[in-house]
Amino acid sequence: MTENEGPVTGLVLAAGGGRRLGGRPKALLTHRGAPLVEHAVGVLRAAGCARVHVVLGARADAVRDRAALDGCVLVENPEWERGMGSSLRAGLGSLGGTGARAALVSLVDQPGIGPAAVRRVLDGFRDESSLVAACYAGVRGHPVLFGAAHWAGVAEAATGDQGARSYLRARGDALTLVECGDVARPFDIDTEADLAHLE
Repeated sequence: MTENEGPVTGLVLAAGGGRRLGGRPKALLTHRGAPLVEHAVGVLRAAGCARVHVVLGARADAVRDRAALDGCVLVENPEWERGMGSSLRAGLGSLGGTGARAALVSLVDQPGIGPAAVRRVLDGFRDESSLVAACYAGVRGHPVLFGAAHWAGVAEAATGDQGARSYLRARGDALTLVECGDVARPFDIDTEADLAHLE
């Protein structure tokens, strides 16, 4: 790791198949003239994550072809249909040996969360034991920063679409919540109606 790469690696979970969107992978939905996955990577970089890993799954080849993900480490999750937990495990697994001291995890389908919110969570990093999450009117959301000391436990707990929910719930005392409701909107792009949020 070089000095300008920083201790925290951005991790975009972008493997979903968009089942409720007629099978359109969320990574390839268009937002501001580019695939949503490009937007998600740009947000992490603008917030200060020099290194970004992207977990792909549904139509991974098409995402590689259509999205400009130069400089990103692309991680393919062959078990993406099993839910977000499998993508979180794949993403954290890709960080071994990179020198990263923490992972800042964001979801590809939340374009209302921009660099300002991500930067607030990133600023909460102290060391490998850090556990920081954005919250909105006091309700925990994304992005979430996991210090390296938590990766094994998160990976073990990540099943189905739960992601790290149970792990975070069990460690409420260690979790720092950072209010971001004034700078971001944490909606998901899950259904046809949600497409109205895209620009």
